[in-house]
Amino acid sequence: MDHLKVYILWLCFVLSAATALGPESNKKAEDSSDDDEKSLENLESETLNDPEYYNELTEAINKQIMSMQEYADAVSKTTRLLKKEEENIEPNWMPPSKASNLQENEFENMEENPQDILDTLPPLPEEKEIELSPEMKEAKEVFEAAMVKLDRRSPDLRGAILQVKQAADWGYVPAKIKLAWSYIYGEGVELDVEKAKKIFEELSEEGNADAHAGLGFLHATGVGVPVSQARALLHYTLGALGDSDYAQMALAYRHWAGATLPGSCPRAMELYMKVAHKVAAQVSLSGGPAVQRVRLMDEADGAGSGAALDTDLIEYYQLLAERGDVQAQVGLGQLHFQGGRGVTLDLNKALHYFQQAAKTGNAVANAFLGKIYLEGGDGIKADNDTALRYFRKAAELNNPVGQSGLGIMYLQGRGVPKDTATAFKYFAMAANQGWVEGQLHLGFMYFGGIGVRRDFKQANKYFSLASQSGHVLALYHLGQMHAQGLGVLRSCTTAVELFKNVCERGPWGARLMLAHAAWRARDSDSAFLQYLAMAERGYEVAQSNAAFLLDEGSARAFGAAAAERWRRALQLWARAAAQGCAGARVKLGDYHYYGQGTPRDLDAAAHHYRVAADTLHSAQATFNLGYMHERGLGLARDLHLAKRCYDLAADASPDARLPAALALARLHAHSALEGLLESLSQSPLAFIFLSGESTFLSNWDLYLISALVGALGFVIYLRRPNQPVN
Repeated sequence: MDHLKVYILWLCFVLSAATALGPESNKKAEDSSDDDEKSLENLESETLNDPEYYNELTEAINKQIMSMQEYADAVSKTTRLLKKEEENIEPNWMPPSKASNLQENEFENMEENPQDILDTLPPLPEEKEIELSPEMKEAKEVFEAAMVKLDRRSPDLRGAILQVKQAADWGYVPAKIKLAWSYIYGEGVELDVEKAKKIFEELSEEGNADAHAGLGFLHATGVGVPVSQARALLHYTLGALGDSDYAQMALAYRHWAGATLPGSCPRAMELYMKVAHKVAAQVSLSGGPAVQRVRLMDEADGAGSGAALDTDLIEYYQLLAERGDVQAQVGLGQLHFQGGRGVTLDLNKALHYFQQAAKTGNAVANAFLGKIYLEGGDGIKADNDTALRYFRKAAELNNPVGQSGLGIMYLQGRGVPKDTATAFKYFAMAANQGWVEGQLHLGFMYFGGIGVRRDFKQANKYFSLASQSGHVLALYHLGQMHAQGLGVLRSCTTAVELFKNVCERGPWGARLMLAHAAWRARDSDSAFLQYLAMAERGYEVAQSNAAFLLDEGSARAFGAAAAERWRRALQLWARAAAQGCAGARVKLGDYHYYGQGTPRDLDAAAHHYRVAADTLHSAQATFNLGYMHERGLGLARDLHLAKRCYDLAADASPDARLPAALALARLHAHSALEGLLESLSQSPLAFIFLSGESTFLSNWDLYLISALVGALGFVIYLRRPNQPVN
């Protein structure tokens, strides 16, 4: 240590001398190196002779050495601890029992079955529910009773909303959120956006996710507040972080469609997957209630399909059922069992009609009675023995619903010993007859390796078959397989489309039928706001219906100014068209053709018509392309292409045959008259007919006469008095 001190002291002397001398030392060094060495020796000897300077320097060096030694010891100790932890501590994402014993072949198996990796992940911590005070418990009970009435579409709508308001006044937060949306929709209360805004703002200050979602809707659509997409994205993001399904769907749609945000498939998939998981967790094996998606533009044209059944028709079926008509009894039972078509889901009524039909030995009625007693609900107690008896009666008649029901009972061991082989046999019999639940459960068994060897390709096959019937659980599991690459190539786009489909089958989808009911009741403002709220979730039919109401001028939420209505409608038409709606794509062409909500652009109009005609096979768009070719509007004037478009329109839709035939007649007449004029212009007597004093028809006169031939066709094919060539 003494030698080290002397060496360090000598270095300090050298540096001190170099600093003190500076450039002058370098000049002297160039002249003579001997003088430099001599001066350095003299400096060193002089410094060594100064004891006070030596003592101060030695003390400073000792302190520096001690601090360096302490730092080195600390680093060495930390390194040893880290090394020890790496040797002894197992990864926190694997169970301790597996982490130390995993062999190389086990890692290979995990690579073959990625689902195993997911199985090794620890479960998420369960959130503890906050214990409510007695007053809040009473408010919760009142709110839940009101929601039961609303879910069943009770005729006492106002009474149910009053119960919600009572619970909200007691401070129950879910009731406040429901009341705020009721103010927006005008559901059971007078439509009042300001009251809804006030509730959302109060709750958002407390960090409520659903309140942030509500404010996001208001700012995104400009209802009650100025439009601000930045504020909307902020509230949607906060709502999504708080697990609001509305905010998550709205944000996922924007990421998926690239609406006001850069398109991001992974981000959209992450958000849609969260909501889809909630939906799948609430759905029964029957697939949940059916939701009809009625397009208002189709209903206005008399071409609607899948709409709600008329009350008179339902009453007629009820009369037939009471008189013993088995088909009417089974039909009404299925309507009440699944809901939809304007019929409320009511298991008790379904049970009543199925029991009447089952007395005659009807296989379908017996099978659905088995389903009702298997799952229970709505005051009906689940009874395995009764369900087994009905399922066996239906299966003996080779009914696939009964066969699938028996498969479920053997798979779960309900009322019978658990037997996966027998369950597989019954599921296969049902699936071979095309029954969706048989296909779904075969997919489950292959996916999980239950009673059979795990086979993701077979699981994908049966899930795909079940998804064709729109079963939510089949769509959900297909989405999971495409997201993880299980049995299929990993595809973010396909997974997002599947998860989006699942999300749109959630309980909030019933709002579409409520909006349609409001429209039929001529409450256009309520219908428009309900459709607009669903449009923010990404529902294509809601986007097109909200745009239709704006286009018709029925909605007064944004005032009576046509320019503002058209501008907002154009945005909604564009979003619906991007999701494959042919009518919306044609409307985009119309808006660009006439300059509604956007500067007139015939090229853009022709582009939208061509997309609708070639990709979506729209007869309307094909007819419009023919007209534009005939007149040379935005497209090259070509009568042959015009004729071709008219022919294609007639082939695409029976409704287009008469207008296309009249347009073709006018086109032929015009061509013939043009040929006649051309031949007359080359005749020696042409000056007699074409002179200024002649009473013979000019080119424009002939054109007007020929136009009259096809005028009736255009009048018939127009959608409204002020619409273009549609």
